[in-house]
Amino acid sequence: MDLIEIVGLTGSILSSITFMPQVYQTWKTKSVGDLNLFMMLIVFISTIIWLVYGIGKLLVPVIICNGVICFLSVLLIYFKIRYTKKGNQLF
Repeated sequence: MDLIEIVGLTGSILSSITFMPQVYQTWKTKSVGDLNLFMMLIVFISTIIWLVYGIGKLLVPVIICNGVICFLSVLLIYFKIRYTKKGNQLF
């Protein structure tokens, strides 16, 4: 493994963990009022596109990072839909 691969994997790991505190906090508190569903949908769609690109180019750091972020964004979208109280708007 060369230095560039290590840099890519390190960046991938750091990018992947950026959503973890928000997912944990949302799961713990079940508070979704400040989450923007439109933003989460954009993140989800962009990670799908990056994932397809990474798979097509066989770029392991891109696949890891976007696979994890895709999963975490799906969780946030689920939490937003599940925990939004009736009468409140999703968007």
